[in-house]
Amino acid sequence: MLLPIKWLKDYIETDKSPRELADGLTLSGSHVESIESHNDDIVNVVVGKILNIEKHPNADKLVICNVDVGNETLVIVTGAKNLTVGDYIPVAKIGAKLPNGVEINKTDFRGVDSFGMLCSLTELGFPDNVIPKEMKEGIFILDREYTLGMDILDALQLKEQVIEFEITPNRPDCLSIIGMAREAAATFNYELKEPNIEIQTEADDIMDYTNGITVETDNCSRFYSRVIKDVVIKPSPLWLQTRLMEAGVRPISNIVDITNFVMLEYGQPLHAYDLNYLNGKKIIVRQATNGEKLTTLDGTERILDEKDIIIADSEGPIGIAGVMGGLDSEITNETKTVLLEGANFNSRNVRLTSKKLGLRTEASTRFEKAIDPNLCSTAVERVCQLVELIGAGTVVKGNIDVYNKVTEPRELTLRPERSNMLLGVDIPVEDMIASLNGLGIKSTYDGKLIHSLVPTFRLDINIEADLIEEVGRLYGFHNIQPKALLGGLTRGEKPFKIRIEDKVKAILQGLGLNEVMTYSFISPKAYDKIKLPEDDIHRKYIKLINPLGEDYSTMRTTLLPNMLDLLSRNYNRGVESVYAYEIGNTFIPKSIPVTELPEEKKVLSIGAYGEVDFYEIKEIIEITLSKLGIYGFDYERLESNPTYHPGRTAKIFSNGELLGVVGEIHPDVLENYDIKTRLYSAQLDFDKVVELTNLDIKYKPLPKYPAMIRDIAIVVKEDVLVGDIEKIILKHGGGLIERLELFDIYRGSQIDEGLKSVAYSIVYRSYDRTLTDEEVNKIQELIIKDLENSIDAKLRSF
Repeated sequence: MLLPIKWLKDYIETDKSPRELADGLTLSGSHVESIESHNDDIVNVVVGKILNIEKHPNADKLVICNVDVGNETLVIVTGAKNLTVGDYIPVAKIGAKLPNGVEINKTDFRGVDSFGMLCSLTELGFPDNVIPKEMKEGIFILDREYTLGMDILDALQLKEQVIEFEITPNRPDCLSIIGMAREAAATFNYELKEPNIEIQTEADDIMDYTNGITVETDNCSRFYSRVIKDVVIKPSPLWLQTRLMEAGVRPISNIVDITNFVMLEYGQPLHAYDLNYLNGKKIIVRQATNGEKLTTLDGTERILDEKDIIIADSEGPIGIAGVMGGLDSEITNETKTVLLEGANFNSRNVRLTSKKLGLRTEASTRFEKAIDPNLCSTAVERVCQLVELIGAGTVVKGNIDVYNKVTEPRELTLRPERSNMLLGVDIPVEDMIASLNGLGIKSTYDGKLIHSLVPTFRLDINIEADLIEEVGRLYGFHNIQPKALLGGLTRGEKPFKIRIEDKVKAILQGLGLNEVMTYSFISPKAYDKIKLPEDDIHRKYIKLINPLGEDYSTMRTTLLPNMLDLLSRNYNRGVESVYAYEIGNTFIPKSIPVTELPEEKKVLSIGAYGEVDFYEIKEIIEITLSKLGIYGFDYERLESNPTYHPGRTAKIFSNGELLGVVGEIHPDVLENYDIKTRLYSAQLDFDKVVELTNLDIKYKPLPKYPAMIRDIAIVVKEDVLVGDIEKIILKHGGGLIERLELFDIYRGSQIDEGLKSVAYSIVYRSYDRTLTDEEVNKIQELIIKDLENSIDAKLRSF
């Protein structure tokens, strides 16, 4: 928000410099972005008057002007077409300097010397977006007679600077000049002088001009209206135009400029309708119907739906409430009678409509943060006062006020000792009361409690702590000396679950995986892409009321689509190999529709492609879990999940507890993600992993006796699971098998179709004696015999 110091001084008397004001307001909680000035680079530019205009003898597009600048008459050549004799204009004399870096010198224009330059608003340093349209292409014509030779900065009142503030969403009252003036008054202990609104002359009756206001939606809490007749549309006085331009708003015409002026002054957006274009002479505030159309003031046709609030007449919409008015009822040069609107709309609806339409305006910026409904009448009455002041029309007697549930000031109490305890400083009660009263919070003290009446424009103050914060920031948090904590120090520590999560991340990163983070929102189409059945539990997801778009419209119940999206993106960008993991939440609703918070289940998701196979992913999982003290792994073939390859997927168990799934993604699913290489994934219940984690490490001495290693290679049917083979081998170990490693699976020309060769390395060791060949050979024979009988295995002989 832009705060012109000149405008601020209408409400407070201050001799502080802009830097002092900015520093003080920053320390009391207002964030200053910058301090700007229009006059730093303007030198020797004065007011002049055009005495006569002649055609240039050697150039068709140039004219020669004789310009009186008080103490001399200058000959100036220009190409401007908007000049007439008698105009008062800004004149840059020889030696003048302008904000764009230009220095004015005597110039020869095709044989005629020019002794200066006539200036436009752009050349005086005003940004293009605030210059009135009629002044963009020509010289700036002053609105009345001024003393010739007068410094243009004095004429345009540009010798004050402008402070830009960043206003936080909880302080919509500061999105106004008076709001910031109140902050300055409280910060520097000044008296705030708000406008005394009085209307001297009123005529006729408002009901002679309109058939009333009807509010048909709960999303409009108030609608206050007055009528102005005998309107004369013309440019605003220069003081009003410069106020708007310095505050970043383009002047348009007197009526529109006044509504914008009051919006900036009080923070209440306003709108003016041409009554002659209101069908039925009435206003209806309602929700739009689906597909209803309206062309807004920017000339764009908008398609609305039932969530949008509209202003309508008897035939259709004339404005989008809180966002922008309609083109058909805008103020034009022919407007004679105006209906003023000061309304209060639901902040959420305004924000959603503005976002959906991509239409962010000064009005929507304020409404979406919520506004005090009691400002409606004040702002409209202030417009009427200014209309009368500049002679833009006659105020019609009476008003229409639809205000069903009046917002009243809130009563709160503040314990002074509680305030001082929390702030860590002893602030006298009198100073607390002075600070609160300075902010417009009427406060008194009964000897024990401070009783405060919070004005309705302070929507952010609802509890005692809010009052304490106000006391603290005006005292100055920078004035509060740091103190040691009361009580004994405690040792902070992460929760067990977070420590296990950190440990798992470290293990996986050590194994060469990269951590990824994805959104918790996914598209409902993602469940189709991974080919989940219609009755799958994961399709019972939560829909967002206000999604960023369809691709982010549901809360995920599985991390697999996120992982596949990420791997697909990397694959299609030419990344040859990716190993990735994510530990993230899934959101499982307890009921549909949602009546309570969902259950949040944490999942460990692993995905990889490139030089990788099923057994490498399996090994990554086993290493990770074993580092957590989880052992006793079993695998069970999984063929019923259409997301995975039916012959290369398994459930993972640890001592009978299901941990998750590991396997190769089905080719049909890969096709949906435009991936043309094998891809492997694992999805583990991380909450179950944490539950089974055992970090109680026990010392085990190094073995004193040597190990004996035997390799075994068998040929089995393709559908025999390696897990079943391992169970048979371990069954006969007699506690002497220390380690069992699968080191080869072979399919090829030397083996019949439908068979595979599986090779293991078996490590035998006893911790109390040296094993003999005879002992180990006996166990080997039992293993081979059981494999032959149980799964029809044959020793590989080549």
